[in-house]
Amino acid sequence: MSAPDLPDVLSTGQILATVAGIAAEQQADGLIPWYAGGQADPWDHVEAAMALDVGGEHDRAQAAYDWLRRTQRTDGSWASRYDPGGVVADATAETNHAAYVAVGCWHHWLCTGDHGFLERMWPTVRRALDFVVGCQADAGQIWWAAGDQVALLTGCSSIHQALRRGTAIAELAGEPQPDWEFAADLLAAAIRDRPEVFADKSRFSMDWYYPILGGAVRGPVARQRIEQRWDEFVVPGRGAYCVADQPWVTGAETCELALALDAIGERSAARELVAAMQHLREDDGSYWTGLVLTDGVRWPVERTTWTAAAVVLAVDALHGQHPRSAIFRDAAEPNSAVPAQQPQ
Repeated sequence: MSAPDLPDVLSTGQILATVAGIAAEQQADGLIPWYAGGQADPWDHVEAAMALDVGGEHDRAQAAYDWLRRTQRTDGSWASRYDPGGVVADATAETNHAAYVAVGCWHHWLCTGDHGFLERMWPTVRRALDFVVGCQADAGQIWWAAGDQVALLTGCSSIHQALRRGTAIAELAGEPQPDWEFAADLLAAAIRDRPEVFADKSRFSMDWYYPILGGAVRGPVARQRIEQRWDEFVVPGRGAYCVADQPWVTGAETCELALALDAIGERSAARELVAAMQHLREDDGSYWTGLVLTDGVRWPVERTTWTAAAVVLAVDALHGQHPRSAIFRDAAEPNSAVPAQQPQ
């Protein structure tokens, strides 16, 4: 099935150019850094691999997941930052970094239908999610990193999606993991009902929309959540702020917000956001991370693979013509081992 487009915003050719730009930054060992010569982290690495799959670069995406399989530590985690050459720059074991491999592997299976890939990656996914669940508190929240009892709402929301997709992979592997499903239920309840267990990061737009994007909050409550802070974070025609108190719109946050809106049926608003952030696009298909609106300065001065990946995933969700397109829309589902449309 062909790569997606978004009529009057981005053509298929433009999406493929963006995917080609991500592919060009991938190292020979499979690792995808933020940009050539820059750092890498496991979560953004997976996000970029997902975009490669959307663009039909399945071998490159598989190489990215193989890198994770080879470099996973014995406790199931990865380092939080790698410098060029895969050198560990920060050994912190972040839970949301570890969890996201489950989302990426599920996405790759939806793109390819490759059961052999899931079989190879299953031990990696199992170790990663066992590590994550081992960091869960009694009230349901999951500590942001091993040994540091602080919970972050954005990270936990992403983990919720990963646990749901991990349980689906486990079903396909013939090794059901009811403890993961229970952990996801407990985590979802904390996200919805116990805001006091999370560190206050409310100035960040991600804490606003990620509970929806990760699937813990949906329906009328989700729409009310969006309405409450829309004017605080969204700049018409420009995109979404990263933080409420700085005039800085960022491409990845804008496209993730679009994905959250698509997940609750607000497709027109989602499309407008993707269109609004195209001022960050360069002719080669790459994307600047953000723009400071008060002085028109690109900041930081970098074009990141994860920003480009967020654009690709948002366009694919709005295109909606492949089982993979619903990976965020279906994030609330307890188990979606058999999608309505079969992978092809």
